[in-house]
Order: sequence, then structure tokens, then C-alpha cells
Amino acid sequence: MTANERSTRALKEVLLKPGNDACADCGAPDPDWGSCTLGVFVCLACSGVHRNIPDVSKVKSMTLSRWTDAEVQFMAEKGNKLMKSKYEAAVPVYYYKPTHRDCQVLREQWIKAKYEREEFTEPGKGFTYEEGIRDGMLMKRGRDNGQFLNRRFILSERDGTLKYFTKYDAKEPKALIKVDTINATFQPEKMQHPNGLQITYLKDNSTRNIFVYHESGKEIVDWFNSIRAVQLHYMKVAFPGATDRELVPKLTRNFLKEGYMEKTGPRQTEGFKKRWFTLDHRRLMYFKDPLDAFAKGEVFLGNRTHGYNVSPGLPPGTHCNGAWQNGITIETPDRSFLFTCESESDQHDWIKHFNFVMNAQMSPQEYTMEAMFKHRA
Repeated sequence: MTANERSTRALKEVLLKPGNDACADCGAPDPDWGSCTLGVFVCLACSGVHRNIPDVSKVKSMTLSRWTDAEVQFMAEKGNKLMKSKYEAAVPVYYYKPTHRDCQVLREQWIKAKYEREEFTEPGKGFTYEEGIRDGMLMKRGRDNGQFLNRRFILSERDGTLKYFTKYDAKEPKALIKVDTINATFQPEKMQHPNGLQITYLKDNSTRNIFVYHESGKEIVDWFNSIRAVQLHYMKVAFPGATDRELVPKLTRNFLKEGYMEKTGPRQTEGFKKRWFTLDHRRLMYFKDPLDAFAKGEVFLGNRTHGYNVSPGLPPGTHCNGAWQNGITIETPDRSFLFTCESESDQHDWIKHFNFVMNAQMSPQEYTMEAMFKHRA
């Protein structure tokens, strides 16, 4: 047995220790890279970020690289569980820990915050996200012309608001957004920018989208986590008896699913038209363009026991004049909605997500939302 074969076998044994079976940074299963300076096992995607901080982390492939006996011993002594207890000792509860499903900028800044800046190693340390106010410039997409222009944003914990101004020294904000209505989610592909962030909020009981980015990945992720910090502060005031475990899932969230479907109108005789759909838990919104500021319409998806249902296909006799033939029918207590998907796999995926929502119990806030939708109708 060669020295390299012996090292590879020894590393495989180290990988069997608890915690080493998933990437130390994003949780992806079966990591096949290791940092021989930090003592953690990571996935291929996260190893690329580690390579960008060579003064801190030196990564090697578990199977393709040569490992010295000293490096193998170091990995055995450290490992993901021990090093997480060091580098994640004081992560704030609101700070978003990305998974392997999240975009590059979130994972990149999480890794740099942990190892390069060592933000989370000292309990009791203050964070920039908790300073109560954040004031800075972000590139914002214009609602009508689609151009991105520099705009001043101010996030205030005291006021519980996010404001933006068309000019830096403007007295009045262009928009004042209550933090309790905000959702923020990264959308690099949709916005065609690696640091693209979509901020969704309620205005006059309708969903409004604004799209922003900053050339600095750190800056945009800091804004994202500052929003979460202010939201958690607001919720603790609004729900004094609730625990962090109950409140944190109510902060920003990724959409359950987005993509194109075709839909017809309420009389179900109009032509099927292609629309961009966003499923944000119980709100199914549709847009003419993915970057539209306002939804053309919204559908509330309640619990199955209250008259909500989804099924594959379209009702008999439906004249499907669209390009796509894989139908979906959603039944609500008030009316049915007809959609078609481009492929059978896409149809099955949408139905899976609709069933997930309809099988979930409704919260008191969701009953209020349902009543609002019925009132609007």
C-alpha cells in the first residue's frame, strides 16, 4: 500500500465521525474536500470559496490530492463538529445560515464571515446588523423603465421601517415599507446579477416587488441580515411570549416555487396566456414579466378541509388553445383556476408544492389573509 493510499483510507475513517458526513458550511451530504488548515470537510461548491481565502484555508480533494500523515492527523483531531463549536459559537439567531440550495453570494459571505472575519467566535460580541439603523446606497430597478439607478435606503429598528429615496438628500421617501410585511430573497438568476435581492412587501393589501443589488457581496448580505435582525426585534415586541424558535421561521423566506405556466381567465373561455408564477406559501401570484413590480393577480391557497383542492388535468370540454397541454386545476371555495405547464415533470412539481401548502394547518394570521382575499374579490 502506498503512502497516498494509506492517507486516503485514513481520511475515509475520519469522515465516519459524527458531523463529518455533511459539508461544514452548507450541509451538503458526502463532502469530498477538506481544509487542511481549518480542519473541516466541505463540498465541492464550498471548496471554491475556501480557495478564494488562501491565507485562511487550504483545501484538498479527498481522493485526488496528496495528504501528509500530519494533515490527516490534524483532520482527525479537528473535524466539523469541533470546528463548528469554535467558528459558529455566537451566530445570532436571526442570521441566515445558507444551505447547499442557496445562491453563491449567501454561501460565500457565510464562509468568509466564519473563517476570514471570524465574526461568530466570541459570545457577547456586537454585530453591525444590530446597530438599529442602516443607511446606504443600493442599485434599484425602475418600475417603468427597468433601469437600475442608485437609491438611498434607510432601515430603522426604532420605526420598524425600510425607506428609500430617489435622491440622497431628499426630504421625503419614495416609499415607506413596514418591516413586518417584508420578505427578502436572493434572485441572481431572475435578476441576472449575482447579488440580486428581491424585496417583497404589502402595499394597500397588494404585493409589491422591488429589485436591488450592490456590487459588494458583503454589503448586500449585510443588508439582508440587518432586515432579519430588525424583523426579529419587531416580532419580539409584537409577540412577547413567543420563543426564538417560533419567530425565526417567520423572518425572510425563499419562495416555494417560481416559474412559467399558462392560465385562462375566470370564464375559462379566454385564451391561455403565459405568465410568471410565484408561490409564496399561501399566496400564488402571477406576473406578465418576472421582474414586474405588481402582480396581475393573486390566488389564496387555504387548507384542503376548507374547500381547496388541486388535481392534474383540466375539466372536460375545456378548450385549451395554449402551447402547453399539461393541465392543473385548483379549486377554491369561490372558483376554479386552470393552468397548463410546459412539461409533465413541471406539472407534477407544481402539484407537489400545492398539495404541501393545502395539507398544512392554517395559522390565525392566514385566516385573516383569507378573509382579506375574499373581501377583495
